[in-house]
Amino acid sequence: MKKNVLFITSDQQHWDTLGFRNAEVSTPNLDRLAAAGTTFSNAFTVNPTCTPTRSSLLTGTYPSQHGAYTLGTKLLEDRSVIGDIYQQNNFRTALVGKAHFQPLLSTEEYPSLEAYPILQDLDYWRKFNGPFYGFEEVELARNHADEAHVGQHYAIWLEDEKGLHNWRDYFLKPTGNLTASEHEWKIPEECHYGYWIAEKTIEKLTRYKQNDENFYLWASFFDPHPPYTVPEPWKSMYNPEDLTLPEIVPGEHDNSPYHIQLTQTENPDFSFLRDPENPGTVHGAGSHLHNKDAMAKNIAIYYAMISLMDKQIGMILDKLDELGLTEDTLIVFTSDHGHYYGHHGLAAKGPFHYDDGIKVPFIASLPGKIPEGKISENLQSLVDMVPTFLSASGIKPPIYMTGKNMLPEWTEESAPIRDHIICENHHEPYHVHMKSYVNKEYKITVYYNQEYGELYDRINDPKELNNLWDNPKYQHIKGQLFQKFLYAEMGKEQLAMPRITHA
Repeated sequence: MKKNVLFITSDQQHWDTLGFRNAEVSTPNLDRLAAAGTTFSNAFTVNPTCTPTRSSLLTGTYPSQHGAYTLGTKLLEDRSVIGDIYQQNNFRTALVGKAHFQPLLSTEEYPSLEAYPILQDLDYWRKFNGPFYGFEEVELARNHADEAHVGQHYAIWLEDEKGLHNWRDYFLKPTGNLTASEHEWKIPEECHYGYWIAEKTIEKLTRYKQNDENFYLWASFFDPHPPYTVPEPWKSMYNPEDLTLPEIVPGEHDNSPYHIQLTQTENPDFSFLRDPENPGTVHGAGSHLHNKDAMAKNIAIYYAMISLMDKQIGMILDKLDELGLTEDTLIVFTSDHGHYYGHHGLAAKGPFHYDDGIKVPFIASLPGKIPEGKISENLQSLVDMVPTFLSASGIKPPIYMTGKNMLPEWTEESAPIRDHIICENHHEPYHVHMKSYVNKEYKITVYYNQEYGELYDRINDPKELNNLWDNPKYQHIKGQLFQKFLYAEMGKEQLAMPRITHA
């Protein structure tokens, strides 16, 4: 029987924020998903920002291949995407929640549906539910927490199904901030966007079951991406004084690249990262100095956002069980990238490739196929999701996809498939262009046209405190890693078709 796929993602979730791994955060529903499947503790994103990674989750290719290589770009509509392939094989396809395949600015050359002013034109969205990047149906929104971007189908749901006609009162205004108590989002809990995602996902699952249809369904949650704000009673769920606060280790940045050292200063000058003809900012290019008490409060809300999301995910998992669909559905939970909340002295995200920013939580479950309750240290990459999903559904992945089919490994029918991962980070027109090659023993990060870089011993220095790039004892290893990195890049070459003859 063809397997369905339920893909559940969070946004900017640190890899070590699942309850069964971290006793300081409560995630009972994700814990039960882990008990029913395999958790991969060495899963990595392809890029530590949203658009590039989410586009890879549609295409099975790297950002440098599909073209949406950074925030502010768009995934061009002519790219082959997973939903098109599923539809060609008689699967229903839908996306509920965050897309972010397009930028907030629309131009004549590169129009965007996820941009102002159409973003908040509810008359438009009442008539538009797809198709969109291979999805027959979409229910979309763009904001994080109480951001001003709110609109699209979420706002319509607030009005039409929740009767919250004054919903604008609960969100930031484009030109100013709400007056609210610290971290508390006054919106009624039942109107939180996570419930909208859960309800719309459940509606589609119910319809697919009634019509006996196979499906590929992506439930794309917004949390725990900042701003750090959540409704009560979740706001009071965690006491900041009870939480472990990651901190910078004295001296750890002595050998770090200059832009990382700058984050630990007041009013740093990052102008060298910017093109004078294209003024703007790079995410994270600023001071990351922070007050410890304020950060502890942020962590408490960050964990609360995860716990609320976990409840909403539980609603979806319960319905899947109730409908009798669990046995025939591959369920994968992960996040688009990681998050810093004090690790290495950093906050949120930026041009950094520490594990905290590029590793992601990752759980895969398929009853009777994927082992239950297992924790695997095998390397995983988000570029592999598309070919793996297609394979689980009995569909042969296209030859041009550079991602690998991981299903044989997940089901223990093969040895580990990956011996490395690659993470890219390119912020043109800004002078940030970096790539990392990671295997089980080492991580090397190369900066384009720069003599500096990063090299970490993942076995003996798992917290990445000692940059070995210039260490004389590691120059031979660095040379070997450069060679492996080159081989890995060559292995990413796309093939348009198989060879069918010798001439």
